[in-house]
Amino acid sequence: MTTTAMEETNQVSGGVFDAVCAMADRAAEAQRALAKSTTDVKNGLLAAIADALDARADEIAAANALDMSQAFDEGMDAGKLDRLKFDVPRIAASAQDMRHVAALPDPVGQVVRGFEAPNGLRLQQVRVPMGVIGMIYEARPNVTVDVVSLCIKSGNAALLRGGHAAERTNAATLAIVKDVLAELHFDAALVDTVDPYGREGATALMEARGHVDLLVPRGSARLIQAVVRNSKVPVIETGAGNVHIYVDRSADLTKAIPILLNAKTQRVGVCNAAEKLIVHRDVAEAFLPMAAQALANAHVAIHADEVSYRIIGEANIRDIELLEADASDWGTEYLALEIGVRVVDSIDDAIAHINTYSTHHTESILAEDYGAVERFTKDIDSAVVMVNASTRFTDGGVFGFGAELGISTQKMHARGPMGLQEMTTTKWIGYGTGQVRA
Repeated sequence: MTTTAMEETNQVSGGVFDAVCAMADRAAEAQRALAKSTTDVKNGLLAAIADALDARADEIAAANALDMSQAFDEGMDAGKLDRLKFDVPRIAASAQDMRHVAALPDPVGQVVRGFEAPNGLRLQQVRVPMGVIGMIYEARPNVTVDVVSLCIKSGNAALLRGGHAAERTNAATLAIVKDVLAELHFDAALVDTVDPYGREGATALMEARGHVDLLVPRGSARLIQAVVRNSKVPVIETGAGNVHIYVDRSADLTKAIPILLNAKTQRVGVCNAAEKLIVHRDVAEAFLPMAAQALANAHVAIHADEVSYRIIGEANIRDIELLEADASDWGTEYLALEIGVRVVDSIDDAIAHINTYSTHHTESILAEDYGAVERFTKDIDSAVVMVNASTRFTDGGVFGFGAELGISTQKMHARGPMGLQEMTTTKWIGYGTGQVRA
């Protein structure tokens, strides 16, 4: 059984809660020591961990093979199995991402703004680490490496709940990280996991206010909402991806098919994969038969509204799985070879539909009309808006962050892919020469 939102909201025993709080307090002590380290020291630590991941990749891959086999036997679908896979090439890619993070500017100590008061008092707002960051995620072992990378570089400690499905993989990865921490004389409590406590460990993380500074859930919509609703610790909400592509009346249809296929089929189990196709009525008759044939060739089932169902049905496309959409389809994140299709009368209707059903993750417009592009990018209420490009580009690596903590869909300080700067907070420092307030 994989970790679910329902599992994460069970009651926690006093013993487990106390144990997790003690773990968080040890992590906080280790974080205070890390915060005193120079950028070069932190970069050296990341380089050493990346080298160890490469050198011991077979250990992680062997553990992952056991997790994959068990997940397959338990009926995990293909999209989630793809996320769970952490073989030697993917481990090497994660290690390289860690090196990329090491090469990025250190956000800690950066001056955000500052000014001098009329009395000569100099005030500066500077970036500082968050402290102890908790992560609750599921079947995503690459996230373990991403979180370690970003937390160390930004001066934070990490407490992880990686879920049952990837437990062996995460344990093997963290064993390597802890070995390097010890070898370089860092406290191994800097990065730890509550996985041995199962679902109670996750609940304890949510309740450990005052011990854990920030909690970030990453996974299914059910998991994320369960954490948002039940956590006593401040939460940055990472959104599920009910992602839309809108084909405008001005779209270059020759560009549209490759973009659609990439967004939908390159990796179906990720949050930036397209789940809905919205098409302007003026190009529906020309575009939908082409799109449906391409999707059918890629074995994508189509949930079509009344108009698109008629157009596609009349095209006599071979080997297509064409279904009539119902009201539940428009809010569904399939994470599978399925897509919802709707025809709209105007760009206004497209924007209204998307803002109603979107999870505010990523949307894309395919259009050559500058006015339509400006309208869409201004009025769509999502963290990322693409223009004539695949939604798959919403990613911390693509955005130059090296790795990402997740894709934030809330509207507080972090929105979109979260990298190093999003893992810091700020404090004000005042430099005086004896000033007193009158």
